[in-house]
Amino acid sequence: MPVLSYILTALGAYLLGSIPFGFLVAKAKGIDIRSVGSGNIGATNAMRVLGKPAGIFVLVMDALKGFGACFLGVLIYSHYFNQFNGLHSTTASIPMPSQEGAEHFATIAGIFAVLGHNYTCWLKFKGGKGIATTAGVYLALAPWALLIALAVFILALVASRIMSVASMSGAVALPAAVWVMTPHNVFLGIVTTALGALAIYKHKSNIQRLLAGTENRFGKKKETK
Repeated sequence: MPVLSYILTALGAYLLGSIPFGFLVAKAKGIDIRSVGSGNIGATNAMRVLGKPAGIFVLVMDALKGFGACFLGVLIYSHYFNQFNGLHSTTASIPMPSQEGAEHFATIAGIFAVLGHNYTCWLKFKGGKGIATTAGVYLALAPWALLIALAVFILALVASRIMSVASMSGAVALPAAVWVMTPHNVFLGIVTTALGALAIYKHKSNIQRLLAGTENRFGKKKETK
């Protein structure tokens, strides 16, 4: 595959992931979401600051960014595979795109979609924590592993009533589920572990508040910084 196909996948997925829906929805309401609540542009803060309908909309759109980026990766792979191999193959034996190749490009796209969300170029490379976007990515890449992580997320949320605890629990459960359910896909396992570690790192301020006993519980409107 030509290098250009990888560059376009990474760039396209990053730009798609970088769309700051939380910021844009809040801006439409005359609010700079970065200066209220936790200051995060993600769905949790949007829900607290803007209300449930707006928060759910941001959640869905952030997840769709991840899912759409994976789809984009597959499209680019298919296009360049057909173009490249069509020029170098006889009509008698034209190779077909492989599922492994498509998954490889989708995984690359997923990485850059999450990076785009977490470090959006439109907001001076400051973004969200990537939980919803990661969920969208794994809805495309490993839906059963995502289902396990979602179950862990829900159980942790019910038990703690703290969104950050639930999110970090899901970030730990997802790589574990991927390694167990798809042990043959080492690349996906490594990527998922790295994304899980990044998600936990992005919660460093939440961890500090948890240690101080000041982290906001689900259902409260105001979150202490």
